[in-house]
Amino acid sequence: MSGAREKKRAKKMRNQPASVTLPAEPGPFGGGGSRACPTPGDVHSEQQQKFPNQPSGPSYRKDQYFSKGQSRGERGRGRGGWQGGHQSVSEEMPKYITVSAFAQARAAEINAMLKAVSQKSSNSLVFQTLPRHMRRRAMSHNVKRLPRRLQEMARKEAEKAVHQKKEQSKTKCRKARRRHINLVAEFNHRQRKNIWLETHIWHAKRFHMVKKWGYCLGNSPTEKSYRACYRAMTKQCLLQDLSYYCCLELKGKENELLKQLARICSIDTGLTFQDASCLSGRFEGSLNLYRADRYPEDMLGPVTFIWKPRDGSENRQLWIWVHPALKQDILKELKAIFQCSEPEEICISEPVTASEEKQVEVVTGNKRKKEDKEGEKAVPVKKIIGDGTRDPFQSYSWISRTTGIAISDRTMEILRYRLIGPLSNSILTETLKAASVQTEMADSETELNNWWVENCKDSEKVSLHQCQSAIFELLEGMSSPSDMPPGTILGLTVGDPRVNLPKKKTKAMPDFEKYQDNDKVRQLYLKGVPADCAHSFIWDHDICKNVTENKISEQDLNHMRAQLLVPGSHLDLGPCESKIPILLVQQPGKMAGEDRPGWGSGWDIYLPKGWGMAFWIPFIYRGVRVGGLQEALKHSEYQKTPHTPNDFPDCQAGMQFAKELETSLLEKFKRHPPAKRANYVKLGTLSPFICPWGQLTKNWEGRMKASGGFLCPSSPHPDCCTTEGQTLCDPKAEAVREASPENGEAEETMEITSSEGALKTEDLTQDFGERDETKTSDFIVLRSEKLLMQLSAWCYPTAGKDRRIRLISRLGQKEMTEDVFLPILMSYPRALVWVNLSLLRKGNPELHAMICIPTEDDLLHLSKDKLFCGPQEPKHRDIFKDKVQKQKEEKKRKKKKKKDVKSLESDPAGIPDEEATEDHEDLVLGLWSDALPDVTSHCSRTVLGYVTRGDFSLAVGCGEALGFVSLTGLIYMLHNQPADKKGLVLLRTPASLQYRFARLTIEV
Repeated sequence: MSGAREKKRAKKMRNQPASVTLPAEPGPFGGGGSRACPTPGDVHSEQQQKFPNQPSGPSYRKDQYFSKGQSRGERGRGRGGWQGGHQSVSEEMPKYITVSAFAQARAAEINAMLKAVSQKSSNSLVFQTLPRHMRRRAMSHNVKRLPRRLQEMARKEAEKAVHQKKEQSKTKCRKARRRHINLVAEFNHRQRKNIWLETHIWHAKRFHMVKKWGYCLGNSPTEKSYRACYRAMTKQCLLQDLSYYCCLELKGKENELLKQLARICSIDTGLTFQDASCLSGRFEGSLNLYRADRYPEDMLGPVTFIWKPRDGSENRQLWIWVHPALKQDILKELKAIFQCSEPEEICISEPVTASEEKQVEVVTGNKRKKEDKEGEKAVPVKKIIGDGTRDPFQSYSWISRTTGIAISDRTMEILRYRLIGPLSNSILTETLKAASVQTEMADSETELNNWWVENCKDSEKVSLHQCQSAIFELLEGMSSPSDMPPGTILGLTVGDPRVNLPKKKTKAMPDFEKYQDNDKVRQLYLKGVPADCAHSFIWDHDICKNVTENKISEQDLNHMRAQLLVPGSHLDLGPCESKIPILLVQQPGKMAGEDRPGWGSGWDIYLPKGWGMAFWIPFIYRGVRVGGLQEALKHSEYQKTPHTPNDFPDCQAGMQFAKELETSLLEKFKRHPPAKRANYVKLGTLSPFICPWGQLTKNWEGRMKASGGFLCPSSPHPDCCTTEGQTLCDPKAEAVREASPENGEAEETMEITSSEGALKTEDLTQDFGERDETKTSDFIVLRSEKLLMQLSAWCYPTAGKDRRIRLISRLGQKEMTEDVFLPILMSYPRALVWVNLSLLRKGNPELHAMICIPTEDDLLHLSKDKLFCGPQEPKHRDIFKDKVQKQKEEKKRKKKKKKDVKSLESDPAGIPDEEATEDHEDLVLGLWSDALPDVTSHCSRTVLGYVTRGDFSLAVGCGEALGFVSLTGLIYMLHNQPADKKGLVLLRTPASLQYRFARLTIEV
C-alpha cells in the first residue's frame, strides 16, 4: 500500500474501534454482511490444514497476503477498499456462531459508524462541504441560502460560533492597545521579573538591552559609537543612568552608627565612615566593606556613602550606595551588626494600585487580557515607576530595639544620573535653573510647592538657597569638573527643566570670559563648597513624595504650550512651576598614577523618583551622548580602577560573575566544531575561561615553603633555579627548550602530563572547578595603601635610561631587602595584587591572558634587540585526545545498543548505563579535563597572574590590560630582576603561543 493510501485510510478509520476489521472482499453472507472474524487460534489451525508441510511459526509467503490470481499491482484496487492480508480469513461457512458475541461485534460496528457520521472529519463549515459550483458568498452569514437539508446543521454551527465568541473575545485593535492607559498596564505587567528604569523605553529604542541583577538595562548603543563615546568622555560629555544602584539609608545616633560601622571597614585601606571631611556632609566617600571584624578576609564589596549635613540634632542620616549584585550581602551584614531583626513597616500598595489585585489575568492564545467584575469597564491604574520594585509582602525598613538604628531600603526611590566629561559643568548650568523664591501658594486646593512656600518664609533658608544658586552658576566658568575638590557635594532646588527645553538640539559650551577675573571662582577652586551649601531637601521623605505626586504631566504641559500667543516662545508657569530638590556630587575621575590626572571626571545628579524623563530629555537636548553598561566598563578601564563586580574575585558577587562568565564562554566554545576552535591543551592553557586564583596563590605559597626563602641569581645551588621562569627548587622540574625566532624551535612540541609539574601535596592538585568557591579564605586581595605604595615604588627601574625620573612616590619608602619583604609574605601568603600592564610593542591583550615572568635569556635578548616582540611557547601534547576519542566511540556504541534494545522491546537493562552516561562528565576536545596541575610551572614561563580586562587603549595608543598577580610571585620577580629591568613581564593570550613584553605598574 502506498503512503498516500495509508494516510487516507488512517484518516477514515481514526474513529473506528480497534476490534473492527474490514475484509478484503465482500463476505459470502447475504446482504453483503461480513461474518465474525475467527480467533487467532482458529486461523493458525486453518493454516496448518491448508499447508501441512509448512512449519509452525510466522509465515512470509506471498499467498498469505495475495489471493490466487491476484498480483501486487492489484492490491488495494478492490471495491472493499483496504485489502486484508495480515490474517488468513477462512472462506468456508462457519458451522455455528455465538449470538451474543455476534451481536456485540455488530453493535460496535454500528456505534463506530454513527460516531463517524456525527463527527466531522475536518474543520470545514457546512457550506464548505458543498461542491464549488453550488457555493455562494452569502452562505457564510445567511443560513437560508443553503440547501434545506443542511440548514439545521448550519444553525447549530452559527450558535456555537456565537457562544465561542463570547468566551474568547477578539483582541483589541492596535489603536486601542496603544492608548496610554493600556500601555502602562502592559508595561507594569512586563516588569514583574526584571525592573525597568524610568528611562527604559527611551533606551529600548536605541540600545541593546540585557537582563542583569533583576533589572533590564541598556548594554551598548545600537549605532557605532565606540570611539564617539570615548571622545565624549575625553572632550565633551557622556550621560549614564545609574538608577539601578541601590541606596541603603541608616538613621540613628552618630556615635552608635560610627561604633558599629567601624567593624566592617579598616583605616588600612583608606577612608572610613569617621573621616572628618565626609562626616560633615561636604564630601562623598568611598571604601571597601568586609564582614564584621574579618578584615582582610570576607570581602563584601565597594560602596560610596554620603552623610546628611548636621542640623543640630544628635541623630544623623547616612546613605550607602551599593551595586545591586552586592546589595543582599551588605544589607544582611548591616542588619546583623545593628541587630535590626524586626521590620519597622511593610510596604503596602497604595489605594490607587489596590484595584489591580482584583484583576484576573486571562490568557487566550498569545494575547494577554485583564478582566474583573466590571468587565471591559475596568481601567488599569497607572503606577509611578518605582512603586513596583518591591514585593508588597516584603519589609523594606528595619529598626533595632536595642540601639534605635533604623535601616531603610530606598532603592529606586532616588534616581541617579552621571555626567562624564569636561562639558558637564556647562550642560548642568544650561539645563538646570535655580528655583525662584515663592511666598504664596498658587492654588489652595492642591499641595503643589506647599513645602517650598513654607521654607521660603524662613530668611535663613532663603539666604542658603541664594548662596547655593550663586555657587552653581560659577560652575560655568570652570573648564572641567576635576577642578573641584574630589567628592564635592552641592545641594540645590531647581525649577522644572522641561520649561527651558530648546527648540532643537544644541551643544552647551563653557563661557570662560564671563568668569575670567572672578575671585569667587578662584576661591571655589581652593576652598570648595561650604558645608552649609551641601544641604538639600531631597533627604526629607515627605518632600520627595510631595514632589513626585504633584508633578505636572506632559499632556498638561503641552496643552499650556499650545495656548501660547507666540508658538515656540518661553513658557512661564509662574508659581505653578514645580520645585525639585536635587543633590550634585562631583566625581573626581582618574586619581591614581601620574598620567591623565582627572580624566573621566564629572557629576552625579540625585533626583526624586518620577522625574527621570523630565531631566533626561533636557540633557539630551544639550548635546550629551548616552552610554550603557559597556561604556561604564570602559570608563573604569581607562581610569585603571576595578569594576564592580568583575574585578572583585574575593567577594561573593565576583565569584558568581566568574562562574557565569565561564559558563557562557564554555557554551560558546562548544558551539564551534573542533576544527574551528582552539585546542587549549596544545597551547598550554589550563584554564581559558576562568582565572584559578585559589590554585595560583596555593602554588606560589607551596613554592615559597619548598624553597625556604627566595634564592638570588647568584645562589650557590644553580640546579634549584635554572632559569627565571622555572620552579624555585623543584628537582623534578623538566628542562624546557626555549623556542625563539633565532633557533627556530617554535614548532617543537613540549610534552607535559598531568603528573609532571604538579606538586606532591593533595591540596595543591585540587581542581579549581571542584573546590568550594564560597570559601573566601582561599585567597585575599591586598588593599593596604601603605603596602601598595611600597610595591608601586619597587616596580619601577632604578637604573638605565628607563629609570623613573620623578621619585615622589619613592620618598620615604624602604629599599627592597629580605628584612622588608619577608614579613609581608608571612602576613599575606595567599594574596593578590591589582596591577596595570602596558605593552611595549604591538599586541592586544585579551581576557584571561597569562602574566608570566621573563627568563634571563628573554631579558638579554630584549637588551640586544629593541624590536624583539617576545619568545614563543613550545607546543604541548594533547594527552586527552585518545580519551576523547574513546569516549566518542563508547557513546556511539551505547547509542546503537539503546536503539537496538528499543526496537526489540526487551527488558530495560540499558537504563542504568544511560544514567551512568549522563552522570559522567563529558570530555571536551581542546580543554584540560583532569585536575589542574601546578599552574605556575605548566608552561615554559612561570605564570604570575591573569588579566581580567584588556584591550587596545585609545588614550595611549597601545595595548593595555588590568589584572591580578600573586603577591609572592611579584616580590620574587622584582627581587631577582636586574635594576634596569624592574617590572618587565610577559603576556600571552589563551589562544596564542606568542609572548609579548609589557610594563607592570601599581597605581595608588
